[in-house]
Amino acid sequence: MISNQILQNTMEGLKGITNTDLCVLDTDGMIVATTEDRMSDCRKIVAEFAESQADSQEVLGYQFFKIYDEQQLEYILAVNGTGENLHMVGKMASFQIQCLLVAYKERFDKDNFIKNLLLDNLLLIDIYSRSKKLHIQTDVRRVVMIVEAERGKDSNVLELLRTYFDGSNKEFVTAVDENNVIVVRELADHENNKDIEKVARAMIAYLDKENIRQIHVSYGTVVGEIKEVSRSYKEAKMALDVGKIFFSERDVIAYSELGIGRLIYQLPIPLCKLFIKEIFGGKSPDDFDEETLVTINKFFENSLNVSETSRQLFIHRNTLVYRLDKLQKSTGLDLRVFEDAITFRIALMVVKYMKYMESFEY
Repeated sequence: MISNQILQNTMEGLKGITNTDLCVLDTDGMIVATTEDRMSDCRKIVAEFAESQADSQEVLGYQFFKIYDEQQLEYILAVNGTGENLHMVGKMASFQIQCLLVAYKERFDKDNFIKNLLLDNLLLIDIYSRSKKLHIQTDVRRVVMIVEAERGKDSNVLELLRTYFDGSNKEFVTAVDENNVIVVRELADHENNKDIEKVARAMIAYLDKENIRQIHVSYGTVVGEIKEVSRSYKEAKMALDVGKIFFSERDVIAYSELGIGRLIYQLPIPLCKLFIKEIFGGKSPDDFDEETLVTINKFFENSLNVSETSRQLFIHRNTLVYRLDKLQKSTGLDLRVFEDAITFRIALMVVKYMKYMESFEY
């Protein structure tokens, strides 16, 4: 259905061209859009005209036209003015509204198709038959991007991004829930993850100018067939969730960058608790003091390099070795040994995941 604002803008534009007042009413005689308040007088005649067999009619100085949507009466157009071209103006305005009905219906159909495609609600045969009917290519490269912004602004984000991509035939912008906006983007053969990230950052910059905050964008892997779009969507959803846990400082995250984080994300909590108990006994990484945690993180950042870590921490090499020895005595893990370092690193990530999941229980 066309929004009342679109119809209002269209009528005002036509009045500016033709210097003729126009009024669009629904079949009950309620005004949808008008260029002159006094045209409300024509409401009394609309009901009778709607019931008549005529497609156009002149009554009391008004020209009336019926506008159909697939043989179903949708609107009544009333035209008021003087001049020989009044009937032509009415026919032109009716044609314009009819074109808008077709365009917006096609947009609705495409939007509905994309939603069902993302949610895996279509059979394979339906995907290809409906794609053909809607003139959507099935064998082009696509990626699904999810945009999440501060709560309470999601519907605004949807309209803003539709405006941002308006005129482009490479994107479908939709939403399947209240929280996120989804962009299904068509890619050229040469485009890769760097190009996708550029698009993501351009969207963030645009939304930021519109005073939308706390924006995060995630995206799945590139797929070559329309039937695989749902997989890219699921990957983007996981990237958004996993990114909040392990990459909270990043506003753009790709599924391909999640690494071991996406494996940990799929572990059941009881198994995570058992693993942590085996590694740390009755202790938790939260029990370590700030100095120890800073040392551990910096040591991992520098790929277990003792010299570089001590330099960046502004401490003597022997001081760092002392801290690592102390950590080894309390946990049984020597971070200078690659296998122990991997175990410790995974354990820290598991604890982070558990804390994130527990936050949803309260």
